[in-house]
Amino acid sequence: MEYTVIPFTATLDQKKETAAVVAQQLCRLIEQYSNQGWKYVRLEGVSTYVQPHSGCFGIGAKPGYMASYQMVVFSKETRHESAVSSGH
Repeated sequence: MEYTVIPFTATLDQKKETAAVVAQQLCRLIEQYSNQGWKYVRLEGVSTYVQPHSGCFGIGAKPGYMASYQMVVFSKETRHESAVSSGH
């Protein structure tokens, strides 16, 4: 099995749009990869710690912080797996 993981960041204009717009953006991404033979697996949340930046002599220093990302996971059978499952 082969996997690919794609970052997903939805954009939404709060004054004009609803969560349906976010759903459409995710749907388009899933359709795009499905057309390339990928199968949607799940939407995965990933948290990471972004290291602090000390700046130059403390000027422009930025503290570290936690960041969260959404990743779309897709899978695809490899050619070998396809041949085995079809009996070739």
